[in-house]
Amino acid sequence: MQKTSSPDTFVLILIATLMGVAVALLAWLLARAFMGVPQEDRTYRDEPPLCFRLLWLPIQAAGHYFGSLMPQRTHEKVLAQLRQAGMDYCLTPLQFHSARLVGAALLGLMCVVWLGLISSAPGGGASSQMFILGTAGAALLGYIYPNIWLKELLVKKRRDLLKSLPFYLDMLTLCVEAGLNVQGAMQQAVAKGPEGVLRDEFQRVLRDIRAGRSRAESLRDLASRLNDSGVSGFVSAVIQAESTGMNLGPALRAQADQRRSERFLRAEKLAMEAPVKMLFPLIFFIFPCTFIVLFFPVVMQFMQSGL
Repeated sequence: MQKTSSPDTFVLILIATLMGVAVALLAWLLARAFMGVPQEDRTYRDEPPLCFRLLWLPIQAAGHYFGSLMPQRTHEKVLAQLRQAGMDYCLTPLQFHSARLVGAALLGLMCVVWLGLISSAPGGGASSQMFILGTAGAALLGYIYPNIWLKELLVKKRRDLLKSLPFYLDMLTLCVEAGLNVQGAMQQAVAKGPEGVLRDEFQRVLRDIRAGRSRAESLRDLASRLNDSGVSGFVSAVIQAESTGMNLGPALRAQADQRRSERFLRAEKLAMEAPVKMLFPLIFFIFPCTFIVLFFPVVMQFMQSGL
């Protein structure tokens, strides 16, 4: 058995020492960079979603060091989307954009490690082209996934809003006709109403009013966040009733009936669209299987009879 010569041993020890020093230096630089990130005061802010909390430290670091690269137009667009999703008290546009950068870096690094493990396995191998394409695809997915998540949240919130708006308008109408003012009616809606986007938004309106903002301004912000014609009509009716002294109950009842009629018309429209949407799966998936089941015995009988 050949023994390793002394120069070879010295070279291996030197390489291992240099690698250890490089890793320690990299860890020190990362720790120094993270320690330089200022702490955010979140006393009056809501808790961010779980995925953001797990990566909060790198998100804050990316926002601190690369925040100046975010264009102002992108900042305003992301802020409008976060407001519509009800996430502007949880995340800032800079933090959301930083989460996209962190997601791209994290998924790209995970793909590199995975391809490296495949290459080191017996019989495995990954070409340089596979490394480049895989890493680029993973980084692109990590970059666009927060946008996909935010759009799905907006769609879900919109669906919940259209479903629960007539019920909340009925509840507000009953409370107003019973003698409560608009703020008291919203408090009853928050206390007794089902969970959903409108309950959270009314709770936010009440929180803004308790913080010192006027009721009209808080309601206008509600209409701006939700960006829905029904909510805008409700806000306009409330503001007009308060400014002119008119009775709010009949106006709210008329709006509740109108929103309920609109919901019924939307349901009818979706029911009429269902047969058209079913054509593609019927033609390309269900009909071929049905024909195979029906005609396979006939074809087998013809083949056995020699025809």
